[in-house]
Amino acid sequence: MTPAPSTLPTPAPETDPYALAAPWADELNHDVEQWDARAEFPWEKWKVIQRSGLLAVPFETRYGGSAGTLTDTMRALEGLGHTCRDTGLGFSASTQIVSVGVPLQAFGSEELKSRFLPGIVTGDSITAHAITEPDNGSDALNISTTATRDGDDYVIDGGKMFITNAPIADLFLLYVRTGKPGPFGLSVFLVERDTPGLRVGDPLDKMGLRTSPLSEVTFTGLRVPAAHRIGQEGAGFLILDHVMKREILFSFSLTLGEMEHRLRRVLQYAKSRRQFGEPIGTFQGVAHKIADMKIAVETARKWLTDTGAKVESGRDAAIDIAATKAVVSEANTRTALDAVQIFGGQGYLTATGIERDVRNAVGGTIYSGTSEIQRNRIASLLGL
Repeated sequence: MTPAPSTLPTPAPETDPYALAAPWADELNHDVEQWDARAEFPWEKWKVIQRSGLLAVPFETRYGGSAGTLTDTMRALEGLGHTCRDTGLGFSASTQIVSVGVPLQAFGSEELKSRFLPGIVTGDSITAHAITEPDNGSDALNISTTATRDGDDYVIDGGKMFITNAPIADLFLLYVRTGKPGPFGLSVFLVERDTPGLRVGDPLDKMGLRTSPLSEVTFTGLRVPAAHRIGQEGAGFLILDHVMKREILFSFSLTLGEMEHRLRRVLQYAKSRRQFGEPIGTFQGVAHKIADMKIAVETARKWLTDTGAKVESGRDAAIDIAATKAVVSEANTRTALDAVQIFGGQGYLTATGIERDVRNAVGGTIYSGTSEIQRNRIASLLGL
């Protein structure tokens, strides 16, 4: 399923991790249209991601990582978003970092970390986390997949849906119920793909992020050693909270990079494209759209930067995370639509990649909790 283990050394981190992806731009952007049309995961480009050292940024050096901070990781992913036009590939890379590696490093036993983190850091082991269920969606407190203790093992039954990287994953982090519904009833288990009782469904065709595969995952009598539990029994909600903060910060740092690139491209086009004897950027209707795009980029940057600093310092950032997710995802969709309008007929063609930006952007208002869920959280935290 995965390529042969990488023997290449992990590059040392750059002074600015934003620059990690830049030298690989040509390889990352080769035949993006064709990969998107086929909805295939580009294995050769994954090898480029591995060589870049980006996957190693947030992990400790003893596991092969670069010992970067939360901010370093956000910057590295922002740089990837700016450099790489294959948004699906970037999304899979962000998922690789946050789905198993981040919680394993923070909450796992030393035995599990020593065994699995080196392969996660190099990207030789692809990872996915299975949270969302067909009937519960964003309602993580009512997860119905169960894990029942049986001697030194747990037996897991149930299923998950919309699991990013699942069709290519070697390792899964499963969020399952070991107690009554509620914040203390969740537990987390690390499971290898070939474990009997775990079945990965066929890849699901989707609107955008088409090179990032996702599928259903089901569990029937899946027997997992208790030693593969991450954290204590019942600590699943604490782990989920830790992961979801970083999932939003990491994936939408990618988005910020994409928005920055889009702004630069639109600005260049508005200066060079002429209509009625003038560059279209001189027309107020176009100029105001571009000004709004600049405001959107800088607003997204401020929310991500400030929220990342709060999370990194250990301060309460619950409202900030929800607001950041809503602000950045919606700004990305809006600016992508504006870019189509500015490019006109050219923007409507697949060859320019602008329409692909729209398809990719729409998913951001849905995954990691819809915009409506984020506003519900904010309202609840305000006492409403």
